[in-house]
Amino acid sequence: MPETLRSPRRRDVLRACGAIALPVWTRGAAAQAPAPIVRAIPASGETLPAIGVGSWITFNVPPDTPAAGALVPVLATFFERGGAMIDSSPMYGYSETVIGGMLRNVPHPRLFSATKIWTIGEGLGRMQFERSLELWGLAKFDLVHIHNLLDWETHLPTLKELKAAGRLRYIGVTTSEGNKHEEMERALSRERFDFVQLTYNFADRRVEERLLPLAAERGAAVVVNRPFDGGRLFRAVNGRTLPAWASEFDCRNWAQFFLKFVLSHPSISCAIPATHQTAHMVENMGALYGRLPDARTRSRMVQHMEML
Repeated sequence: MPETLRSPRRRDVLRACGAIALPVWTRGAAAQAPAPIVRAIPASGETLPAIGVGSWITFNVPPDTPAAGALVPVLATFFERGGAMIDSSPMYGYSETVIGGMLRNVPHPRLFSATKIWTIGEGLGRMQFERSLELWGLAKFDLVHIHNLLDWETHLPTLKELKAAGRLRYIGVTTSEGNKHEEMERALSRERFDFVQLTYNFADRRVEERLLPLAAERGAAVVVNRPFDGGRLFRAVNGRTLPAWASEFDCRNWAQFFLKFVLSHPSISCAIPATHQTAHMVENMGALYGRLPDARTRSRMVQHMEML
C-alpha cells in the first residue's frame, strides 16, 4: 500500500502554509501532554491511537545502512507523540527487518504490531507468520491481516488457530488502491474479522457506500491505508494556502487536513500514513490531537478539494 512522500513538493506545500504548529510537549512533573484521539476496537473495547504508521516503500531500505539509521528518529518521534500501530507485510521488502532493528533501539511505551500473510497455501502461510515474528523480534503479534485477500479462505483457519493459541490477538483482511471491493464485501459478509484495512481518501471515497457500513455492521475495526492517495493529494494542493476555517478543527497543515477528514468518519479506527522524514512524522502525528470536523465540515472539505 504505497504512501510515497519523497517528493519535494510536500516541502513546498509546508512552506506555503507557514510554520508547523504542534501540540505542546514539555517535560517535568507539572507538564500535561494533550490527550490523543483514540478509538475502541469493537472486538474487545481496547482503545487504539487513531494515527499509526505504514512501512511500504518508506521502510524498505537495506538494514544496517545510513538509510536505516535515518529512520530511527522517525520512529522515535512516532512513539513520543502517542503512536502505537506499526503496519507492515512480508511484501514490503526489508521493512520487517528494519522495524525489528528499530524496535530494539527505540523506546516504545506502547506497540501495536500489525503485519500480514501474503502468500498462497497453508504451509507457506505458517512459515511466513513465523518468519515475521522472528524479524520483528516479538513473541506474538497484535494483529495479522491477510494481505489483499490473497488465498484468504485458506489462511483464515490458520490465523484462528494461532489466535486461540495466544500467538496473535486480532485477525484482519486487507485491500488497497480500490481493488477487490466485491471480494472484500463477500469476505466481510461471510466471516467476522476483528479488523479490515482498505483505501480511503479525498480522491477515493467509494468505500463510504458499502464497505464502511458493512464493516461497522460486522463489528470490524477499520484501518485506512493511502490516506494521502500515494502523495498525490499534496500535489493537488501544491502552492495553495490552507483554508482559514481549518483552524475550527485544530488543523494547521495539509497533512492534518487530509488525515482529520479520514479520522472524522465514524467507522474509521486508525489511519496509517507512511513517511521516511521526521518533519513529516511530526505533521502526521499532529492529526492525533485536537478537534475533528463534524459532518457539515466534512462536506465543506470535500467541496473545497473538488474545486481545486
